[in-house]
Amino acid sequence: MTSLVLTVTETLRYRGALGQWSWVLHRITGLGVVFFLTLHVIDTSWAVFYPALYVEAIAIYQTPLFTIGEFALIAAVVYHALNGLRIAVIDFKPVWWKHQQRAAIYVLIGSVIICIPVFILMFGHVLDFYNDPNRQVLGLDVVIRSQIPFAIGIALAVVAAVVLAGLYGLIAGNGSKTAASKRKPQGSRIERFWWSYMRISGVLIVPLVFGHLAMMHVIQGVFDITAAGHTVVGTGLINESGTSVEFVASRWNALIAGIAVWRIYDFGLLALVVVHGFNGLRLVLTDYTNFSPTLKRAAVLFSVIGAVILLTLGSLALILTIDSTAIEIAKEAALELHP
Repeated sequence: MTSLVLTVTETLRYRGALGQWSWVLHRITGLGVVFFLTLHVIDTSWAVFYPALYVEAIAIYQTPLFTIGEFALIAAVVYHALNGLRIAVIDFKPVWWKHQQRAAIYVLIGSVIICIPVFILMFGHVLDFYNDPNRQVLGLDVVIRSQIPFAIGIALAVVAAVVLAGLYGLIAGNGSKTAASKRKPQGSRIERFWWSYMRISGVLIVPLVFGHLAMMHVIQGVFDITAAGHTVVGTGLINESGTSVEFVASRWNALIAGIAVWRIYDFGLLALVVVHGFNGLRLVLTDYTNFSPTLKRAAVLFSVIGAVILLTLGSLALILTIDSTAIEIAKEAALELHP
């Protein structure tokens, strides 16, 4: 806790170079992206397992609160990606660190240059949606209630991580501490691996995540997912029912040269982003739990639990098929939400 308080107070007092603020922004945007990633993977898996819940989830995404959040998400992803590239490039060539402040400025400028036209295009989708008199928007009370299960799930994961960390401490006892104190200090091979993974995966993620955001937030957008008669982005298929479930089914079932390209694309994105994101979460959490071995261990376990759950749900959803029954359920759920 002392580390967290010190970080906040010293950051607010800081009057030095841009590097400090780049570090802070990188962490804040990273945490924001991980939070959205958790919601997004779980919600999308419902298209397969609980079609009615997915219909409700997309309806919630089409509310003013989440619309604002969508713009914030794009800004966070763009900045985090560009700043991550800056870190990876300069780490690859340490002699370039003398240019890191200038590079940080370029990252900010690049983020603004990318976000302005993207926001303009996204705002066009927003206006079309809210200006349509036939569109119905869910109330704020419904939106808030819908997030309660996510909050409970996160709380349960935290409790499970703390309990498991405490049990490990009791079982291991002082023997592990004594053995650890006798070891000679040396760099951790595992940490060196994760250091490399974060930079390599970050570079690989950028074109994948930018492509995904372009298709799902700019070219078509979350508001067009429920538009009947629209072509599903990246395919030649039409969303006949105008349900979000048929949209996902059409995209994942579309074959290019006999290959389910978008399933493979989304699986690669899922694997890279989840592991990258939750390892980043681990690094942040362990920075502020060094005062307690139990809490530090719990932070690691919490990150592992989150990653495993998302990878399992996302992978199963991508492997399984969305059939016509799921689409019929989605149509009924859409009618109940917007009679």
